[in-house]
Amino acid sequence: MSLFEQSLPEIHNKLHAKELSVSDLVNQAYQNIGERDEKVKAYLALDEEQARARARQLDDRLVSGEEKGLLFGLPVGIKDNIVTNGLRTTCGSQFLRNFDPVYDATVVEKLKAADTVTIGKLNMDEFAMGGSNENSSFYPVRNPWALDRVPGGSSGGSAAAVAAGEAYFTLGSDTGGSIRQPASYCGVVGLKPTYGLVSRFGLVAFASSLDQIGPLTKNVEDSAYVLQAIAGYDAKDSTSAKVDIPDYLSGLTGNVKGLRIAVPKEYIGEGVDPQVKETVLSALKVLEGLGATWEEVSLPHTEYAVATYYLLASSEASSNLARFDGVRYGVRADNPENLLDLYHQSRSQGFGPEVKRRIMLGTYALSSGYYDAYYLKAQKVRTLIKQDFDDVFAKYDVIIGPTAPTTAFKLGSQVDDPLTMYLNDILTIPVSLAGVPAVSIPCGFSDGLPVGMQIIGKAFDETTVLRVAHAFEQNTEFHKQRPQL
Repeated sequence: MSLFEQSLPEIHNKLHAKELSVSDLVNQAYQNIGERDEKVKAYLALDEEQARARARQLDDRLVSGEEKGLLFGLPVGIKDNIVTNGLRTTCGSQFLRNFDPVYDATVVEKLKAADTVTIGKLNMDEFAMGGSNENSSFYPVRNPWALDRVPGGSSGGSAAAVAAGEAYFTLGSDTGGSIRQPASYCGVVGLKPTYGLVSRFGLVAFASSLDQIGPLTKNVEDSAYVLQAIAGYDAKDSTSAKVDIPDYLSGLTGNVKGLRIAVPKEYIGEGVDPQVKETVLSALKVLEGLGATWEEVSLPHTEYAVATYYLLASSEASSNLARFDGVRYGVRADNPENLLDLYHQSRSQGFGPEVKRRIMLGTYALSSGYYDAYYLKAQKVRTLIKQDFDDVFAKYDVIIGPTAPTTAFKLGSQVDDPLTMYLNDILTIPVSLAGVPAVSIPCGFSDGLPVGMQIIGKAFDETTVLRVAHAFEQNTEFHKQRPQL
């Protein structure tokens, strides 16, 4: 069995038995990247010299019997909007093509404390703005299951790397579905934790009230391991939550007997591909067979979620991206006539069209005379959407539906139609607006392409979300299937 087919506990057992070394894991990762990434384009930068040196250090500790971290020896790929000390962080943008951070994000510090090895930075839509990964300033990522299709966005590089066997696990960021949607398209497990559970310090901000870092993995158990390592309060993040961190691993009992599942009719209705709907309904029967029950419910404000999201996220983006002015970060325009011309030229040359579109939309929504009509109203609708979830969770343990309305679409098929592109996130955006956790797991195939099932939980109840996902996974084989490259 390939190393990339094995779970984290299986790899750890072999490390402890001296059947493997950390260098073996790192060598295999770079070998796979060398053989496959010319087709997939998941990586923007590799850190091979430092990774091999780090592997040798960990191998020395393995020999000495020194105490080992939770993710000991595992090579990890990091989405390129999470800063890494001394390793270039571009956010998929020409604007930051020369930016080398001088510190690590808190999640990167935690991964290093858990004894991982960083192997490289992963491709993404520019500043995490996109649902297909076609908005990277460098090159689009391709879906390992069908190279003429998108991997989803904006964490498409993170999802594709796991699906292609180019990383044992990766980190992504989710603003409106940017972990879950690409996980669905690429047939891997993608977890968006509750807002505030994982520190955002060191994540280059797109929309600060929505951004959240989370793992992409081969299976649910590995996802629980990674979450255990990165969750927790961080004083450097003012939105970090002071909550007790449970033992996510002991929660993977496989028992869902008596579990109450809500299935929103809006998630299996108009606009959802019939084969995707049937695949998710078949998955629900598996959970029924394990003793769970489900009923159809309504999240009545779902239809307003996409418009609400794009008003709020674009408004926050227009504010957050004001810092990129050609002075403090990134590239600077040559020969400006004056300071204002420097700002204008640097931003015009550095940002791509999708980023410019969202900055203009957000600036308009926040402008004098329009704030109440757009931004304030969107905030009120967000409250109603969150109330929908609270009402359902008063009676049910989890909400389940498709992660995306379709499977992965063809590269270039929607680039000239931003509204259609935005609607690909229609089933993940409400969850982000409510700030609750959700995971996408493989639940079947449609015409040979993966279909993702989204399991949504109450705030800070990742334990139940992961328990349900793990129970389904233990009784199916979809997560074990891999694309042929």
